[in-house]
Amino acid sequence: MNKIVPKPGIMDIALYEGGKSKVDGVSNVIKLSSNENPFGPPEGAKESVRRALHEMHRYPSGDHLALRTAIGEVHGLDPARIICGNGSDEIIHFLCQAYTAKGDEVIHTEHGFAMYKISARVSGATPVEVPEKERVTDVDAILAACTKKTKLVFLANPNNPTGTMVGLAEIERLAEGLPPQTLLVLDGAYAEYVEGYDGGAKLVETRENVVMTRTFSKIYGLGGMRIGWGYAPKAVIDVMNRVRGPFNLSNVALAAAEAAVRDTDYVEKSRNENLRLRTWLAEALMEHGVPSDTSTANFVLARLSSPEEAEACDAYLQRQGLIVRRVTGYGLPSALRISVGDEPACRRVAHCIGLFKAGER
Repeated sequence: MNKIVPKPGIMDIALYEGGKSKVDGVSNVIKLSSNENPFGPPEGAKESVRRALHEMHRYPSGDHLALRTAIGEVHGLDPARIICGNGSDEIIHFLCQAYTAKGDEVIHTEHGFAMYKISARVSGATPVEVPEKERVTDVDAILAACTKKTKLVFLANPNNPTGTMVGLAEIERLAEGLPPQTLLVLDGAYAEYVEGYDGGAKLVETRENVVMTRTFSKIYGLGGMRIGWGYAPKAVIDVMNRVRGPFNLSNVALAAAEAAVRDTDYVEKSRNENLRLRTWLAEALMEHGVPSDTSTANFVLARLSSPEEAEACDAYLQRQGLIVRRVTGYGLPSALRISVGDEPACRRVAHCIGLFKAGER
């Protein structure tokens, strides 16, 4: 008998499945499955990467001071309260690793990001799923689910894969109503797509129980670099730095992120283009009888009439070289998440869904 076994709970973790990027037998596909910026990263980030290649033999900065300083300057935040990670996924993992153990509970909403459950189980904690209200976060449901065992509450705002969000007053009410041992983690992966929204940064500065996470993978176009960051009370930052590896980000990634975060014009341009094309795509789909909730991110959640229709539509789109995201694993079997691509991609996916709905299979 094999006595080498993982600790309890590990084999209960469902493997994370990212958005597909290939279709067997189909070339020149258009990928709309991973919420990537179709325009890529800013030119300054590319140039910074080219320069950083000359330092690949050097260990990177262990304190990420230059990047933390840049983030602080751009967003008006205290660099000492910023932590950087290998994507915001790693910040989520740090929080679970540092604040939860067997017997603790981690709350997430029913259509929340899959990594919340995965990181909770890795640490030995129990993930607790809370219902949403018509695919929108229900603060009262979260508060009702809290117990003495609740250590973390994860709230993506805007949420993935629904694209919906709740207002600051509701977030403040949630933070105020949590048990004293509980941290509220505001996942702001898509915060930059909402003009004037700080992702919860001001709330972090006024409370001791709120943490914000952000990423360079979306609007900055640096998904392949794997860079994220968090903003938290200084005491929480000190705790997370004790579980963070000293060289968790490469020289190349640090250089790209510093250049990207300083290019505020690029962020504004990307946000405006996303708004224009997201609005057009949602309206075009609605004309074909496919509704979606008002999205505040860089994707729309197209709702088909049934799981069977969603599966058939996805298969049809793949045959046309269009890859979108099935979200059955997020409890939305009748929906397809469609990233906002460039204009030709948006027009093509809307046209093909129109053909599908008209009976072409």
